Amino acid sequence: MEIPVSMCHIVRAPFYRERRYLVEKQIVTGSYWLGLLCSLIALGLRLLNAFGILTPNVVQQGQTLWYMSFYKGALLFFLIAIATASYASVRGEKT
Repeated sequence: MEIPVSMCHIVRAPFYRERRYLVEKQIVTGSYWLGLLCSLIALGLRLLNAFGILTPNVVQQGQTLWYMSFYKGALLFFLIAIATASYASVRGEKT
């Protein structure tokens, strides 16, 4: 039995909905763990700086790998995780 063209989107809709949910879940999980990793690296570099073990001679934006780079990366990844999770929950409540 052949499915009419007008019915194709109805048949495939649950598959795409489930796939979209899995992708959103992976984005939230991955960005959360990357944010946590960046936070730990930033904290470690900051602690080394506080004890005087690792101090750069000159800190210039874009030329030195410093704790602030990881701090900003952590903020970015945490914001991605929060935004994706809130989008998924709002979209889930509407359906």
